[in-house]
This record gives sequence, C-alpha cells and structure tokens, in this order.
Amino acid sequence: MSDTSAGPASCALAIVGAGPAGMTAAITAAALGIDALVVDEQPAPGGQIYRATTRSPLQPGTILGDDYWSGRALADAFAASGAGYLPGTTVWSVAAADDGDGFEIGVSHEGAARLVRARHVIVATGALERPFPVPGWTLPGVLTAGAAQIALKSSGLVPEGRVALAGTGPLLWLLAAQLLRAGAPPTAILDTTPAGDFDAWRHAPAFLLSPYAGKGLSLIREVRASVPVISGVAGLRAEGDGRLHAVAFAAGGRERRMEVDALLLHQGVAPNINLALATRCRHRWDDAQLAFVPEIDAWGASSVAGIAIAGDGAGIGGAEAAAERGRLAALDAAARLGAIGEVERDRRAVAPRRALARALRGRAFLDRRFRPALADRVPSGDTIVCRCEEVTAAQIVEAVGIGATGPNQLKAYLRCGMGPCQGRLCGLTVTELIAEARGQSRDAIGHYRLRAPVKPLTLAELASMPATDADTRAVVRG
Repeated sequence: MSDTSAGPASCALAIVGAGPAGMTAAITAAALGIDALVVDEQPAPGGQIYRATTRSPLQPGTILGDDYWSGRALADAFAASGAGYLPGTTVWSVAAADDGDGFEIGVSHEGAARLVRARHVIVATGALERPFPVPGWTLPGVLTAGAAQIALKSSGLVPEGRVALAGTGPLLWLLAAQLLRAGAPPTAILDTTPAGDFDAWRHAPAFLLSPYAGKGLSLIREVRASVPVISGVAGLRAEGDGRLHAVAFAAGGRERRMEVDALLLHQGVAPNINLALATRCRHRWDDAQLAFVPEIDAWGASSVAGIAIAGDGAGIGGAEAAAERGRLAALDAAARLGAIGEVERDRRAVAPRRALARALRGRAFLDRRFRPALADRVPSGDTIVCRCEEVTAAQIVEAVGIGATGPNQLKAYLRCGMGPCQGRLCGLTVTELIAEARGQSRDAIGHYRLRAPVKPLTLAELASMPATDADTRAVVRG
C-alpha cells in the first residue's frame, strides 16, 4: 500500500472505500498484478466496522471485542499489498470518460479537487445507520449508536451521565456491552423490537448454525446481567428545551418517562447507495432489508459495465461477507482487465463463495427478528424528516396531497434531500412516507436521483482542478 497526498492520475482499478470489502478487493487485485488504487474518506483503513483499528487508543483484548481487532490483521495485509491508497480523500463523482475509455473519478483532498482515470471501478461504500426519526431526535444529546461507537473506537471516549440506548438490532447490544466494559454502563436499553414475528423463527435453525449465533447470545447475556432492559417500547420521544433532558415512551401498557443526559438511537443499517445511484446503476427495493439495493450479478457487477459494487453497499451481510464480496469483485475485475482468464477466475472463486455462503447463513433470521416497526420508520406530525432542510413529516404528506408523486418531485415542493447529506439521512424515510401516503409500493415510489457532486464540494475545490485542453478551448476561442 502506497500513501501519497497527490496520488496517480490514472489506474487500472479504482476502489472506493477502505472497509473490509475495499481492503480485500485491493489485496486480491494487487496480488494479481493489477494497478489498484483505494480512495477513502477516513484517515486510516478499516471502514466503519474496523474504524481506527490500526490507531485506536484502546488495547486489543479489552472493551471492543475480538471481532473488531481482527480488522487490524486485514489492515496490515492491505498495507503490505502494494495497492495505491489515498486516505482522507472524498470521492464526489464517478462518470464515464468522454472518450469512452473507462471512468473519470472526481476526488478531493486537502482542499483541492481533481479527476482520476480508471478502467474499472469497485464501489465499496459500506452501510449507513437507518434513520430513526422520532420527535426530538434533532436535540443536542441525541446521537446514533454508531456515532457513539465511532467516538469509542477512534478516541476512547464514552458518553457521560445517564445514557439510554433505544431501538433494535445487533449493534445496540454490541455497543451496550462495549460501554459496560469501558466502565460507562447504560442507564437502560429501550428495546423497540416488535414482538410476535413468527416468520423470523422459520429461519432460526440456519442462524443457530451461523458464526453469529453464539456471539450474539453471549452479548445479550452479558448486557442483561448488568443493564435494565425495557421491552415492547413504542412511541419514543426525546424531550428537552434546547438540549435533551428526558426520553418518553410507552411500554407495558403505560406511558413512561426517564431523565437522561444522552439518548443513543439505532434501528439497523442500510446500504450506502448514494455514489452507486449517481453512477446510474439500477437499484430495487429489498423488503427483507427495508432498503434499496443495487442490482448486481454473482460477482458484484452492476448494470453499468465496468462498475462493481461490493460489501454492505450491495446488501447488508456483515464484515466477513463484505470481505468475500470484495474478493469476488476483484477476481472479476482481474478477468475483465485481462490479468487472468475466466477459468482461473472461477477456480479462485470457489473458496470465497463457500466463505460467503457461510457468512450469510442466518442473515434472513436477523433481518426478520430485528425488523424495525413501521411506526418507527414512518413518522408523523411535526417530527423532522429532512434534517438539512428542516422538513417535517406533515409537510411531506401535505405535499403528496397536492401532487408530489415521489422523492424527486418532492424536491420542487420542499427541497427535501437537497442539503449537504444529499438524502443519506432522509432518503429511506421519504420513500416510505410517500409510499404509505399514496398506498403504493416502495419500488413504485422510487428513490432520490443523485447527481455529482454526491458529497459537499466547495467552489474553491472545483476551481483548483487542473484545466484540460478542452477546458481551455471552451474559454479561450481560437
């Protein structure tokens, strides 16, 4: 792995993201002699799941768990792979080159933007936490569980005072256990997991044979032994004047209120598809994961020739599945770039496919067991949906009533999804809100149509881009 501030002007294979999928893809490609370049926003490799694994102030064997520290070995292998690496670099565009030869990737590093040429692209942008839009979720003191975990991994910081974790999903239990080990036990877990989903238990045998069953049950036992858990929570509300003071909710047939200093929300994760959407890759609604996922083949190849999607950005599967998807995408890229033949590609793919099947075993159980309730995904009234533009659920429903038929039409009414996050925080909520209001499927309603830049970019950064001959001719005639 070579780390340069400027980076090359071109490469054979560009990989966006240095999580488990991106790192494994780079290791695989470099071993096959491919000129690969990994571009990543973070200052060090690891992605969200292995964030700061090479530089965390915490020590292996403590607090974060063995699964987290296994990422260090992967990061070390990536560092030794010989692949190019641009950390701290934002990718704001991936588009077909004007001459039809590969792609031009818009990147920004330390205030300067430029284009990198690549013949093939693997998008490995991972996952985002699913929006959890409850009344008061924009108050200071309300964070996502993922944000709290980032602070713990990167800086060894834990939230102070009375802390409640609310929502559903494996990450909620993992974070609770990590806070316990760090000496900052949560005041309570407010479990919003819907009861009585018998369909989930049809998939339980496969889950019990998966690598996650034992780990998950152990985490839950560890947490329940020390932290009060309130089940059947509904109607969650964050209360406060200027900042969070309490969380109110219904449980056990009565209304309850708990004074807290911090509220950590979580109801699962969804693929981070903004960059893939901007490349015009086709997507479809996956009702099992309650999210849009890209249409890909068994190698991760998308509907756009030359662009593959790997890792949780192709569908939530976890770190181990992400790594194997990255390996498969790199093998296919190697075949398309002429580094190996298809027979060799298929031979090398046998072991990763077996490992991927093993890693995904029991996924259906997790998707069903921790499926967020409709009421927690589709807010009402004055609850903020689009935080960037401060648009409420009631405003969206009203806009639908006067003619807004989908997320893109909604932009003309309310500027929803047009802020700095480009719909990453509100996209799923907007789609589901409109679908419920119109009585249509999520697929029929669709998603935001993304255009470059997909990440905030200053005019100064754009002005810093080197001018091409075509640019010069466009300005200076003759």
